[in-house]
Amino acid sequence: MFCNIKMKYIALTFVFFSLFLCSCHNNQAGAPLPSDAQTEDTQRTITKETAFEGVNNYCHKEYDWSAAKDNPDIMYLQMGEETDSAYEVVFRSYTGAFVHFYVDKASGVIKMIEKVPTLNVEEEAGTINLFDYLKK
Repeated sequence: MFCNIKMKYIALTFVFFSLFLCSCHNNQAGAPLPSDAQTEDTQRTITKETAFEGVNNYCHKEYDWSAAKDNPDIMYLQMGEETDSAYEVVFRSYTGAFVHFYVDKASGVIKMIEKVPTLNVEEEAGTINLFDYLKK
């Protein structure tokens, strides 16, 4: 009996870890922006709304939301804490993993940290540019 419970725990842990690794695709830092584009982007104001909009656009492009079609509570995006230098936007995946997006207020560079609370795993997942995901 105890062996069956232990095997189920190991199997469940393996499944969650596999799902976590599968969600980490293509989140590498992009090529630097040309200098004229950087100048244009840094002149744009980064607000809570633009931070949320850019991360929302990124998440809807990169993640499969079909699992949340019938149950939107299993997958969502919400604002997190704000510091003097960054806005935090938190994405919850249907797998139970969270991706914390830290949007730098000055540059628009977004640092991504993936966390899987059930496995006590935290990992940097790359950076993206906010302005690549905002409508011009």
